[in-house]
Amino acid sequence: MSQLEETQESLSRMQAFDPKSLAREEELGRNFDFSAIVAPASKLIRLYNQLGLSTLDDFPEKILSEIKQQADADFNRFQQVLDFDPTTVQNQNPTQPRDQLIQQVTNAYAPAFQKLFPFISYGTSKSVDFQRMENEARAMLQNVKDEALEITEQLTEHQEQAQNVLADVRRVAAEQGVSQQAIYFKDEADVHEELAETWRSRTTKLAWGLGAYAFLSIFFHKWSWLQPEGTIQSIQLVTSKVLIFFVISYMLFLSAKNFLSHKHSAIVNKHRQNALMTYTAITNSAVSEESKDIVLSHAAACIFSPQDTGFIKSDSQQSNTTRSVVELIPKAAIKLD
Repeated sequence: MSQLEETQESLSRMQAFDPKSLAREEELGRNFDFSAIVAPASKLIRLYNQLGLSTLDDFPEKILSEIKQQADADFNRFQQVLDFDPTTVQNQNPTQPRDQLIQQVTNAYAPAFQKLFPFISYGTSKSVDFQRMENEARAMLQNVKDEALEITEQLTEHQEQAQNVLADVRRVAAEQGVSQQAIYFKDEADVHEELAETWRSRTTKLAWGLGAYAFLSIFFHKWSWLQPEGTIQSIQLVTSKVLIFFVISYMLFLSAKNFLSHKHSAIVNKHRQNALMTYTAITNSAVSEESKDIVLSHAAACIFSPQDTGFIKSDSQQSNTTRSVVELIPKAAIKLD
């Protein structure tokens, strides 16, 4: 076996040694165990682990021999601890040779460090190839620059496309924003439609009730307990019949009025909803800004101007139309100038 192989074997044996096996607590008990030796032994083994096996290829045989001798000497101390038997000690206290072994392992780190430090430094400098690291860093930096340049060129090429996409997104967002407001008018139209159906049912019931009362009132004078016995009682009977008929008729009139009012409000809010839904399409089809202003004016008038409630009439639609036309005359005149 060559000197290199022998040194590698001795070094590997030290690097693979388990320092916890030196404690022997269960075997020797608390009085003679070597638990105090585990920490310095671990420190010594870590020192040997810093010397790589591949580094030994560069050392001459003399240095290899020195490393082997040092590793064998330290391993021999570990072996003495493993072989220690207090029952075989003669003519002295067993703790004395035990303490001597602990002291030897504890003091072994300093000479081992002085012996191995130059070789560990050489192995560290060899493992750290600064020139290789510099070349790799330069290559990585150049790669980053190339990728950044490529990305910049791609962004420049697609800038116009990105702007077009952004414009489309803004347009869709604007349309969605306008159309989203139509939900309020839809909800209001649904409420009025539900109330209109309620008043429709009430109107129908009142109409049937009024018809039934009118039919039954024909036979009131034939009922014995309602038959008048004189002129005054006849006048009272006729008056009561007329008053009851008038009250039921008035209630029927108000019920029908409420039905028509809610039905009218439902239609108006539905119309406002449709106006908001189609506003964007109409403005996009307009050629000039004046045409867009007219569409905007009419849309605003449709939404915000007071509408007929079903109880009273409103003439605001005609006035708003006239006002919108008058407001646009100065703009048209400026454009002609």
